[in-house]
Amino acid sequence: MPDQPDKTTPSRQPPAWRGWALLILASIAMFLLGVLGTSIIERREEARQQSPLNPIGQWEADSAKWGENYPREYASYKEMFDHSKHTKYVGPSPRDYLADTPANVILFAGYGFAKEYNQARGHVYAIEDVTKTKRVNQTTAATCWTCKSPDVPRLMADVGPEKFYGGKFTDFKEQLTHPIGCLDCHEPNTMKLRISRPALREAFQRQGKDVDQVSHQEMRTLVCAQCHVEYYFKPEGNYLTFPWDKGTTPEQMDEYFTAVDFSDWTHAVSKAKMVKMRHPDYEVYRTGVHAYRNIACADCHMPYRTEGGAKFTDHHIQSPLLNIANSCVVCHRWSEEEIKSRVEAIQDKVHQGRGLAETMLAKAHLDIAAAQQAGASDEELSDVRKLVRQAQLRWDYVAANNGMGFHSPQECMRILETSVDLAGQCRIECARILAKHGITDPAKYPDISSKEKAQAVIKQFIDGTPPKML
Repeated sequence: MPDQPDKTTPSRQPPAWRGWALLILASIAMFLLGVLGTSIIERREEARQQSPLNPIGQWEADSAKWGENYPREYASYKEMFDHSKHTKYVGPSPRDYLADTPANVILFAGYGFAKEYNQARGHVYAIEDVTKTKRVNQTTAATCWTCKSPDVPRLMADVGPEKFYGGKFTDFKEQLTHPIGCLDCHEPNTMKLRISRPALREAFQRQGKDVDQVSHQEMRTLVCAQCHVEYYFKPEGNYLTFPWDKGTTPEQMDEYFTAVDFSDWTHAVSKAKMVKMRHPDYEVYRTGVHAYRNIACADCHMPYRTEGGAKFTDHHIQSPLLNIANSCVVCHRWSEEEIKSRVEAIQDKVHQGRGLAETMLAKAHLDIAAAQQAGASDEELSDVRKLVRQAQLRWDYVAANNGMGFHSPQECMRILETSVDLAGQCRIECARILAKHGITDPAKYPDISSKEKAQAVIKQFIDGTPPKML
């Protein structure tokens, strides 16, 4: 007869808390799956083609007409007319960069940026600001209109990009009346994000890429990259081109410009052939952590807003520091004050590095001028002029991009260090050239402590009566 189990031994039952733990874990998992599903649906809804209730014309450049279908987005867009707010280093409030940093007058001597260089007031002021700047005159190319108005795509479609670029700024002044708006980034019939300017599309094509095949999230950055980039006008017809064929770093763009023998102007003080960087925001952003994390420009500069039960994209394009609660705090769980202080601490360091580069560059240009006064030939000065060109291109790559380096702080500091080094090499070589000509005393630098004084100094150089520096 088989042994009978001992009925006095208690059965091994799992503890009661285990079941509750499994229930809680399952509930959390279901909640997270629900959040993920909701996010996926929202993103698909954003990317889905939507037809407006009131039809919008193919070339409708008046954003108010679009606002009839999208009143919340248009109402937030109009908030950009208030340009009174600003952060420590950026923001739409007008700033005179030349007054803030008089060394810039020397850096751009002989070029329009030495006459006037102000902080842009934002998209809604694009037409007004470009028509009133002292940098525009009767010889200015129509290419300067390219990113200022949604009327531009219509004109390009009518006359072709080549003819548009080949015209004068004044040729189209009466036809360009609407500032940057809806048509620049959206298809009228579907609201789908689109590339409305040819230069970005052409730059992608030269790299073997199809801009129409990118994801919706990437397009939320590329619509900004149509304009917030480095570009130049090809001498043949002023055709607007992005110098990305060799890459988007300052070293690669320097190599590109050298290969095509391009310069924007000849410096009035040093006589070096110079290149002016134009807000390479996209190029700098690509090297930063936000790009690595697939954060788009719109995520920070156009975050979501809610009104009642409606969720929409905020079209008040501005610094995230002016809207921390809806931009930064979505990902960074710190207080608004701590976020602001961290950002400004980063910007302070970049600003300090930028200032060192500006000082070295201004003195490098003046050192070359001193060597000229000592009798140095163009052949003797050829290498130092190349050095100051390379140094200033790198400084300007950081200085001209928005955000005071925050989009990629480590890369910006690396570039500024290189700029300081190259400018230092230039000055050392100038000292050797001066010594060859019997000059061993330091050069006597003119007073450039204010915008007005610096402009008076470069006027002397332009007039052919430079201050004596030896």
